[in-house]
Amino acid sequence: MLNGYIAILGCLLAGEILVYLLALPLPGPVLGMGLALVWLTRGGEAAPAPWIAASQSLLKHLALLFVPAGTGLILHLARLQGEWLALGSAVVLGTLITLAASAWLLARQIRPRGSADD
Repeated sequence: MLNGYIAILGCLLAGEILVYLLALPLPGPVLGMGLALVWLTRGGEAAPAPWIAASQSLLKHLALLFVPAGTGLILHLARLQGEWLALGSAVVLGTLITLAASAWLLARQIRPRGSADD
């Protein structure tokens, strides 16, 4: 399991380094998890056992990761009250776009091979 944690943290570190060196306008951990996704999906094979063990142990404590976000919401409550319409609109619109994209991708994946649309 330690190897899994090292691999996950290595991807996060690589993302941070790339963002710093290339001055990319996105968080390093987001790029790092993108790198992990590319690494894990590169051959179509299952994820290595250390990755699975490490990720399952992290998922057991997923609720704890929401505590800082909730604290931040409470800390900036006055600002949120002033911008509730924009934030609410962004959440609703983002949810609708995500649902539409997911439905489109699912429809593409379950379409029989060799259909007229291919």
